[in-house]
Amino acid sequence: MNDEVFRQDLSGKSPRPGGPFIIRMLFTKPEAMPDKERMTAAMEKHIGAVECFCHDEKTAGFAALEHIAEFKDGRVPVQLMVMGCHSFEGEGFDAFSMSQMWDCREDRERIFRECRYQVAATDLLAAALPAPERANLDADLLDALAQLYPACEAFYFQNCGKLFLAEDVRSRPVEGPDRFIRFGVNARFFTVQGTEDMLVDTVGMSTLFLPDLQYHFHGMDPNWVVNHAYNFASYILANDNPIKSGETIDGVEGGAMSREIQWKCRYEEALIQPPREVLDIHMGRYAAGDR
Repeated sequence: MNDEVFRQDLSGKSPRPGGPFIIRMLFTKPEAMPDKERMTAAMEKHIGAVECFCHDEKTAGFAALEHIAEFKDGRVPVQLMVMGCHSFEGEGFDAFSMSQMWDCREDRERIFRECRYQVAATDLLAAALPAPERANLDADLLDALAQLYPACEAFYFQNCGKLFLAEDVRSRPVEGPDRFIRFGVNARFFTVQGTEDMLVDTVGMSTLFLPDLQYHFHGMDPNWVVNHAYNFASYILANDNPIKSGETIDGVEGGAMSREIQWKCRYEEALIQPPREVLDIHMGRYAAGDR
């Protein structure tokens, strides 16, 4: 738990739905770009057929030949870009962002203090892919990067604000599109000062043109709500978001999902920054605030 007080601020920019998925690898020492042959082999192992269309100290680019983006004027492979090593300013992260780095709580300050270098990677044109295909491709790219950069100390996922030790990325047991949920979606937790109210929301689903979730509640273990949020996000990804305003989903009883309890969903403006539309979950007798 964090006892630092933050202010609601919905004046900033909204995340651009479908924007690039950005992975930042953090290092304690400068890291050279792997050679073309090694990069191509790692990409093919994890992603499938690729074509390297550029490679130097500044940039390496690969066309993912099995992942085709379709546009009105033609079809082109999705591009995967890896940038050369640059300096990393860890102090650029504010306290609000760091407060929600739950997966690296014990190490986050040390990482930002000791890691002075970064290598960024991203996808391009991937917004045209179906959500499950893009989720798998981005997770496959992460696998390739983890292999190519063994000296990486930590992975920072810019779209959702998650930070992981590299060893936790490499040793994860998650399979399929849920890999994207694990690394590309962050379930955040806040308490409302002066009340018993709590708020759990997610950040990162909009990268796949899917809705983020929001729970404003009291009287329930927030860990149960966070678990529900990740499970529900996984369901939305697997089923291409079938949820409409006014529909209900299974709620939680005793920490487990229960069909006996139905929570109503409705699209609303987010209560916590960044400003965006979210799928708000009305938790019945646990619900807080006005709807």
